[in-house]
Amino acid sequence: MKVGVARETAAGERRVALVPETLGKLTAAGLEILVETDAGAGAAIPDAAYVDAGARIVSTADLYGGADVVLRVQKPSADEVARLRSGQAVIGFLAPLIDPQLAASLAAKGVTAISLDALPRTLSRAQSMDALSSQANVGGYKAVLIAANAYGRYFPLLTTAAGTAKPANVLILGIGVAGLQAIGTARRLGSVVKAYDVRSETKEQAESLGATFIVLKSVADASGEGGYARQLTPEEQAAQQAELNGHIATMDVIITTAQVPGRRPPLLVTATAIAGMKPGSVIVDMAASALGGNVELSKVGETIVTDDGVTIIAPDNLPATMPAGASAFYARNISALLLHFVKDGAMSYDFDEEITAGTVITHGGAVVQSATKKLLEPAAPAAGGVA
Repeated sequence: MKVGVARETAAGERRVALVPETLGKLTAAGLEILVETDAGAGAAIPDAAYVDAGARIVSTADLYGGADVVLRVQKPSADEVARLRSGQAVIGFLAPLIDPQLAASLAAKGVTAISLDALPRTLSRAQSMDALSSQANVGGYKAVLIAANAYGRYFPLLTTAAGTAKPANVLILGIGVAGLQAIGTARRLGSVVKAYDVRSETKEQAESLGATFIVLKSVADASGEGGYARQLTPEEQAAQQAELNGHIATMDVIITTAQVPGRRPPLLVTATAIAGMKPGSVIVDMAASALGGNVELSKVGETIVTDDGVTIIAPDNLPATMPAGASAFYARNISALLLHFVKDGAMSYDFDEEITAGTVITHGGAVVQSATKKLLEPAAPAAGGVA
């Protein structure tokens, strides 16, 4: 079976789906690896490194024409979808809950679409495949470095002959993988860190890394399914925001990481809260995306400074800004998922098995994953309307 590694074409994407170090396990399983010319260039991996690891460098046409499975990071463009053929499989971050029409297009072509961001993350045997976590880890680390670079003062307590610099007060909102890495990184830089999440079980995790966990009296536990937070009621959101604003006003740096799969991230830092912050404060909105972010004034991919002197940074695709490290993690994740499907040198799908049922979005000319299929169903007519 031939496995192709596609060169990413999305704007700003510098990661690559496989790195040379991961090829050994795949070739040992009897797989032939095809790598599109310059696929690793963005991550500083030359074609020669793949050749030395046992891969074959091919043109774009030969990759899509010869590979049985195409590995990638970002979802394919319309041109790349057109190159795919019936019976082929594609694995990557396909975002089926955000872009269900892509799933429909892949199904129409007879392509089996396997999405890493649909992995059942609570399964212990799926941990090695969990690319969302590995990339969030990279993002949480880089977000703190961006904040430290933008902040006009020191992060640590510093005593010099010229005087003493107070440590920065940093608040991490959202304590998932990205938030925990942000806590650890901010602590290593010497700042005083506080953290908040609506899920009560995250308190111990934050405190284990040296953060002070903020307990809001206005909101009870909001733990949801799959390790994510449930959506708060409007009343809970209002009460949470009013109490949280008082903490936000005292912070020098805020990093937000809270996301909900397939839905707009929760609004945690309002314009009112930002107006109450000190000049020179910095906010990094890690959750900023096409669906919105955690910060009311953030604009994805932009850095803005308010009239009150608060810097708001909304980076797009932080893992791609650390392409070598992020690609190394991602390659291990996608290799583990690929090998999960390989049986006797070919792709095999058991839809009674949880990983397969969760990650396989399209197969046999149809959208088969229930959540994506539901998004593609026609809306029911309004009561009293014409059927």
